[in-house]
Order: sequence, then structure tokens, then C-alpha cells
Amino acid sequence: MTEPRVTSPEIPDAEISWKPCPNPPTAMLTVMSNDALATLEIQPAHVSLTPQKVRFQSRNFHNVLHWQAGSSLPSNGSIYFVQYKMYGQSQWKDKVDCWGTTALFCDLTNETLDPYEPYYGRVMTACAGRHSAWTRTPGFTPWWETKLDPPVVTIIRVNASLRVLLRPPELPNRNQSGKNVSMESYYGLLYRVFTINNSLEKGQKAYEGTQRAVEIEGLIPHSSYCVVAEMYQPMIDRRSPRSKERCVQIP
Repeated sequence: MTEPRVTSPEIPDAEISWKPCPNPPTAMLTVMSNDALATLEIQPAHVSLTPQKVRFQSRNFHNVLHWQAGSSLPSNGSIYFVQYKMYGQSQWKDKVDCWGTTALFCDLTNETLDPYEPYYGRVMTACAGRHSAWTRTPGFTPWWETKLDPPVVTIIRVNASLRVLLRPPELPNRNQSGKNVSMESYYGLLYRVFTINNSLEKGQKAYEGTQRAVEIEGLIPHSSYCVVAEMYQPMIDRRSPRSKERCVQIP
């Protein structure tokens, strides 16, 4: 299937100066405004310029497209153009903030906010009047592929017991009222809390459930305890890393 000709009516009029490429080493081209890529279409595509390893990397639904420079280019020797679309859409959309970028990444979080929909991104290289073919990602579904950070743990000692407060990572997604959507809105999350008795060098699971505030009792007096926690998604059998240790002395 022939891809649509690349144009970008949303790009403001400006001059774009192309950096030198390895072949030829001193070639320079200045292309004006929105006709930049249309002019480049006259030139043949160069496989050696093609962006490599174009993939989404997602953490807590912050979805960033990453890629590597083509085999004939240093990482800072070319300019990149980024487009995206949702599965089923026929037209690609320009990511204006990454249209003519020299970076090797592009934040597409705001363009991929629906966690259940599959998305695609693609990248093209242009350098000194030459351009590559587009390199497209596999389908990317945020709900399935995002990685979760551990919960933030706060511990409060109450006599000989501990009160553990758990806070999941913040998400970029907002509801209709403008408030941040919680992680529990997308997953049936369980929190797992582990205590480590430093005196005995022994750890055990103290809690597993959905509550963000957990009471831990039955601790050994005059002992030092550390607490760590993780989030677990039973639906897809996936867990976050464990949090940093929070430690306290039991009187």
C-alpha cells in the first residue's frame, strides 16, 4: 500500500538548515517552510539513513518514542520527523514538536492517552537533501506495555506498631473534571508490603490487598525494621519493582 505524500500544513513558516552528512561530507541544503519534505521527495531514499530500533518506551503511561541513527550517520548528524496514528486510522499525523528534531526521542504521551487503544509511531531521517524511508513501530497499547514504578512508601511508628502509607505513581491521564486518574482506574491492583527484621536478617510479607493504608502489628520490641512495597497486577501477572527501604526502630 502506498503511503500518503508527506506534507505538514501545521508547521509554521521557517527556515530549516540541514546539517552536513557523511556522504557527501560538506553538502548543505536550506529548505524553506512547509515544502521541506516535498522538496526532499525528489531525492532517492537512502537505506543507510533509515532510523533504527524505533520503539515506544512507556513508564506509568508516559509514552516516549525512541530510535537510533541510521548506520551511516553519527547520532547528531541528521534531522528527524515524527508521525503517529491510532490503529484503524488511514492518515498519519505530524508531531509538530518533533518535526525537524535533532533528538533521538519524542514524547507522544498526549497523543497516546487512551490506554486501551493500539498506536503506531514512525520516524524519517533527512540530511543534506537526502531522506530515508519511514521506520514504523509495532503496534503499541499503553495498558499492556507500560511499566509501573513502585509505590511511594511512608511509615509512621505508633508505639510498637507501624502504619504504612502507600502512594502509587502519578499518571498523565486526567478525567473530565481535570483531576489525575489513579492507577487503580486501569488495573485491579494489589499492594504487597514486606517487613524486614534487621536484627534477625529475616523478611516476610506483612500485607497483600487493595488498601493504601496498612497497619502492621506484632513487631519484636527493641528491633530495627525496614519496609518495602510493590504493586501487583493479577490480571496480567505483572508486578512493579520494590520500593526503596524505609526503616524505623521499635522501642
